[in-house]
Amino acid sequence: MTISVNTMRAIDHWVGVPLCAIVSPLVALTDVVKNRFTRELQAPKKLLFIELSEMGSAILVDPAMRNAQARGAEIFFLIFKSNRASLTLLNTVKPENIFTIDSSSLFGLIKDTLRFLVVARFHRIDTVIDLELFSRFTALLTGLCGARRRVGYHIFHGEGLWRGFMLTRRVHYNPHIHITKNFLSLIHAAFASKIEVPFSKIHIADSEVRLEQAIINPGALEKVRERIEKLAKDAGISYVQGKNHLILINPNASDLLPQRRWAQQRFSELIQATHQRYPEDLILITGSPAEFGYVEKVRAVANVKNALNFAGQVSFSELPPLYTLSDVMVTNDSGPGHFSAVTPLRTVVLFGPETPALYGSVGNSVAITANLACSPCVSAANHRKTPCHDNVCMQAITVAQVLDKVTLQLNAADQAKTR
Repeated sequence: MTISVNTMRAIDHWVGVPLCAIVSPLVALTDVVKNRFTRELQAPKKLLFIELSEMGSAILVDPAMRNAQARGAEIFFLIFKSNRASLTLLNTVKPENIFTIDSSSLFGLIKDTLRFLVVARFHRIDTVIDLELFSRFTALLTGLCGARRRVGYHIFHGEGLWRGFMLTRRVHYNPHIHITKNFLSLIHAAFASKIEVPFSKIHIADSEVRLEQAIINPGALEKVRERIEKLAKDAGISYVQGKNHLILINPNASDLLPQRRWAQQRFSELIQATHQRYPEDLILITGSPAEFGYVEKVRAVANVKNALNFAGQVSFSELPPLYTLSDVMVTNDSGPGHFSAVTPLRTVVLFGPETPALYGSVGNSVAITANLACSPCVSAANHRKTPCHDNVCMQAITVAQVLDKVTLQLNAADQAKTR
């Protein structure tokens, strides 16, 4: 039985708080002993990143990981098993350096957690960076993995998610700069030659947020192209790659924050409006195999011949080829908005309970947000859980607004092809 998001939040609070209180003095005592009998730490050589639950973060942290590699560190990563594929889009971390935890059951969670604590010591990890925003579970993993240099976000004098004293280098989380810059500030703290309180007293320029592009296998590209053309042909649609636009509509969002979803009906209306403006173009409605029914409902209500249910038609590894073949994608604030950033695809991303100022895609992306007085209503301080059950922030986004941005992005894509 899969552990629900709310159950994991409850475990993190009711189990995490007392465990952090118990473990913190033991970790501190171990640090005192180690510092007394071993020499001063050199720069990080074996650096572990911990980011368990957000697939999109594996893309957003990539500039920070490459920064650490450029400084001479070997990179390791710990992630939930279900999210492991997100690390394969850019292959920054060697496969053998990726550790996973199975979150599908409580037994699997406990077993893999204990196994990780052994494996981390076996690999002699000297530095760990906790990327999670105040998760007590990852704080415990950070404190107990055996690394002497432990970097992460600390609340200092703020009210919020207390998680003990596991860190040796405490970084101020800045809710006013993009998360990629927050991740880069963790790298500065890991490699700094002297302690700062708080870390990190540096300016991070926009130019430092550079995202690599995925290397697309020509064979995989051709395979996806043939699959699209066959699907269109079987549906009686005249589609020629390069002649007609390929427009992607991604209507779902993860269960982690369902308030991020634009209504199914709105996506259906957008498909109708897009087809009316671009009657010769092909629209693919995307999603995972588990989202087939959700996507089918959107397609059926739209009832547009040139719009096809494409849920489950490509594997995760085939997303970069699909995005490379496409001209524009409209998506809720979710993983695809970040995964597409490793390709030239232009996107329109719809934001509600979160803000693009912090979590916007770093690709060729345009964000739409209603900027309500209550938005954003989720943050690191509330475990990304909101009391809202009426996402007016998403309802306020109109089909006309989105279609205008689709047109803007398609025009830009057409101009790029003629250069």
